[in-house]
Amino acid sequence: MVLFLWFVTITSLLNARNISAEFQRFEQPTKGDGTVRFLVVGDWGRKGEFNQSRVAYQMGRIGEELDIDFVVSTGDNFYDNGLKGEDDPNFLHSFANIYTAHSLQKQWFSVLGNHDYRGDAVAQLSPFLRKIDTRWLCLRSFVVNAEIGELLFMDTTPFVGKYFTKPGHHKYDWRDVLPVNKYTAQLLNESKARWRIVVGHHPIRSVGHHGDTKELVHRLLPILQANKVDLYVNGHDHCLEHISDNESPLQFLTSGGGSKAWRGDSDKADGLKFFYDGQGFMSVQLTQSHAEIAFYDVFDPMDESLDGSSALRSEHPSPLDEIRRHPGCIES
Repeated sequence: MVLFLWFVTITSLLNARNISAEFQRFEQPTKGDGTVRFLVVGDWGRKGEFNQSRVAYQMGRIGEELDIDFVVSTGDNFYDNGLKGEDDPNFLHSFANIYTAHSLQKQWFSVLGNHDYRGDAVAQLSPFLRKIDTRWLCLRSFVVNAEIGELLFMDTTPFVGKYFTKPGHHKYDWRDVLPVNKYTAQLLNESKARWRIVVGHHPIRSVGHHGDTKELVHRLLPILQANKVDLYVNGHDHCLEHISDNESPLQFLTSGGGSKAWRGDSDKADGLKFFYDGQGFMSVQLTQSHAEIAFYDVFDPMDESLDGSSALRSEHPSPLDEIRRHPGCIES
């Protein structure tokens, strides 16, 4: 009953005139050469433990090699139960003092994960943290315009019913929470960017430990398909993963291997292109003609590099659709 009333109330509150105002919009400077390059990491904040420091080292090396523009975090930023407040030293021990490489001194755009909601979620959104480390930017939902790419960051935790109906012994910080599905469609429809990317914590499709998020399959996926979104990027499952949608050009990309991983359980799914049950991260390189997505583990530039092109929007593959293998990569 509580969940039902929550959805009904928000539906009545939102209308077409205030939809766009719900999202803050940020302009992300790029190099002006028609490219955008960034790293994606999720599920990381463990004070350097569970290989978090090794992932951070690799990120620094690849970040320098690619000359990245920014970093994306897919949530579960601080374990096990988020931050205790704005002055929680875990912010330093799990973020500022871990990602110290020169190449990672760029803007970090972050969303909240379910573990972040178990603490003081509002603290992670506070401008006070940006005074401690200017790289940090975490909001519930917002838009980043990076010239040829537009990234819509979505707060997916409030979509998931079990956090309301079966919280167990956990307490979630639902202050100021509003579901975002209604105004998502208009924002995506208004986007004129070459590449449309949506970032959330929970997967829509996954063969990992948590699997598909049924609420997102029912409520969010049709909106993304209808608005020709290219990439949906998430964490939550502690793995690296690529699944292609069967009904649209949409690609599902999981980067949740920022620290503790190796769950040891996975499933099968139509459209599964790649799965790695271990620590690591992902890079995204965009040009007007193609998008290259590469996965890395804590040892070497890893697994596979996908080179999708404008054919991410096409049913007919082009030469740019082939998977490009870098030296030292493991065949998927």
